[in-house]
Formats: sequence, C-alpha cells, structure tokens
Amino acid sequence: MATLESKLEEMLRPTIEALGYQLWGLEFVKAGKHSTLRLFIDSEQGVNVEDCANASRQVSALMDVEDPIPSEYTLEVSSPGLDRPLFIAEQYQRYLGEEVKVQLTMPVAGSRNLKGTVLRVEGQMITLNVSGNELIIALDNIRKGNLIAKF
Repeated sequence: MATLESKLEEMLRPTIEALGYQLWGLEFVKAGKHSTLRLFIDSEQGVNVEDCANASRQVSALMDVEDPIPSEYTLEVSSPGLDRPLFIAEQYQRYLGEEVKVQLTMPVAGSRNLKGTVLRVEGQMITLNVSGNELIIALDNIRKGNLIAKF
C-alpha cells in the first residue's frame, strides 16, 4: 500500500471504528483536480446510505483539520458491496473457496489479469486455482483484487 494510503488508513481507522463500522479498505486515485479518496466501510449488520453519509461527515471534518492531501479531491464512502475489493491477506483468508479476480503489477503465468478460487493464504502469499493450476501470488503484486459476486 502506498505511503499516503497507509497514513490515511492509520488516521481514519479510529474515527470509522468509533462510529461502529469497520474500515474495510481505502483507495486514493490521483487524477489532478479529479482525485478521489474512496473509503469502504462495513459492519456485521451491513451499511446503508445513512451510515455512509454519517461516516462521510465525520471523515470530512477530520480531513479538513488534518489536511493530509494537499490537492483537491472528492471523498466517497461506500459499502464494499457484493464484488467487494480485497486489500489485505486476512480478507483473502475470509473468502477461502470463493472466486476472485486480481489485477497484478507483474505478470504471473504470463498474465496480469487472473480469475481463480482462493485456495490458501500463507503470510503475504495467496494461492489461487486458476483453470486447474495453482498459482502463488505475493499480496504486494496485487494491484487490485475483488471478490466475484455470485447470484
């Protein structure tokens, strides 16, 4: 995780948890004047629009005081949803046996985009079954990972 994202997570986690939510993860997408800070919150009961609005107000106030992002940005607070993003090893562990898609920084087995079933999580290494092949992927090689929603 980038240094700014780590700093933001450390700063925002206590506020989100004090509201009764879990900070599932965050993304900072830098795009000049159109940058976006996206927070994903969750709870045992799930989250609704009012929960997101409440968290957004609290986070916005904290961000105004701390001012960790010098440029303009848009704050978005949402539920991780059915195709929830996966950020840390514990989240992959939680979804053992489930199908995920990952975008990699460096190719594995000749591909940067993989879909497979989570077989194992050992430390920071994720083992996926991709078309019958077991591929071991370092968590820090995963640029973006998402659970594949089943309907």
